[in-house]
Amino acid sequence: MRTSDFNFDFSFNLLAYHPTQERDESRLMIIHKKNHLIEHKLFKDLYQYFEEGDTIIMNNTKVFPARLFGNKEKTDAKIEVFLLRELDPIDRTWDVLVDPARKVRVGNKLNFGCGLTGEVIDNTTSRGRIIQLNFNGNHKKLIKIIKKLGKTPLPKYINRLPEKNDKERYQTIYAKIEGSVAAPTAGLHFSKHLLKKLEIKGINLVEITLHLGLGSFLPVEVEDISKHKMDSEKCFIEKNICNIINKSIKQKKRVCAVGTSSMRAIESSVSSKKYLNPFSGWTNKFIFPPYNFNIANCMITNFHMPKSTLLMMTVAFAGYDLIMKAYKIAIKEKYRFYSYGDVMLIL
Repeated sequence: MRTSDFNFDFSFNLLAYHPTQERDESRLMIIHKKNHLIEHKLFKDLYQYFEEGDTIIMNNTKVFPARLFGNKEKTDAKIEVFLLRELDPIDRTWDVLVDPARKVRVGNKLNFGCGLTGEVIDNTTSRGRIIQLNFNGNHKKLIKIIKKLGKTPLPKYINRLPEKNDKERYQTIYAKIEGSVAAPTAGLHFSKHLLKKLEIKGINLVEITLHLGLGSFLPVEVEDISKHKMDSEKCFIEKNICNIINKSIKQKKRVCAVGTSSMRAIESSVSSKKYLNPFSGWTNKFIFPPYNFNIANCMITNFHMPKSTLLMMTVAFAGYDLIMKAYKIAIKEKYRFYSYGDVMLIL
């Protein structure tokens, strides 16, 4: 398939700039793969589609306040620095994106306030730089000051300043392990009340970790999708979690991946017998059609943008015609798209 196959007519009026008032009151489209039936519910109705012994896999990564704002030394020009990943805690070097990139060159020094400064030591891409941070304190204190100064890294399409509730709402309620620069957005819809309902019903709620970078959200710039390369992301899957998931697989129960990040994680560590193996490392798994999924037979995912890798994975899971039909209905019914948007359950 070609990248252009994943384009569709889309109105930017459907982009969700704010979350719903309550997490589990976002709209939920139910898509049945076998008979192509489509239902319209609310996310709080999710528990109705699962039974005792089913397993729901959630990504417990926690969003890091990765957006810093500083000033160039001498010119005082305002620069935004987006921290992608720490490269070396001893040298205090970070892989970052800068904006405006044309104003940031190797050798430039930046002042972020509170004693935190940085120096650009290398270029990586047109917007990418390697920055060495300087702070009078140990690594723990450095991270603490970054968290104090850093802002919630809302997606660029949300062209507003972060609001008071963004710090909480751009984070799943089960977020535990810090390391992502973007939220696993399919999980944003879960409330404590809904998780309790699922637990009482005997559904296994298990957690894996995949720290999201910006790679999943970057545009596909080649027409032949097989030539697209995903950025590597750090992933952890524990043995006891594998045991629970594999038991559901053996019992032919429902195994549901919450979001494309959870799906990418579990598909990165599959045994020869199609069971899940423990994993600790990096994955650059890119799932696009055609693809045979090994672990999950059910998926929860938000409504994605045209020609995105996230849409490509969704199509691989449910089929091109069915997903394109669902997206046409979503647009007609004014479902909300992207990070703070509505969600689909594919069964």
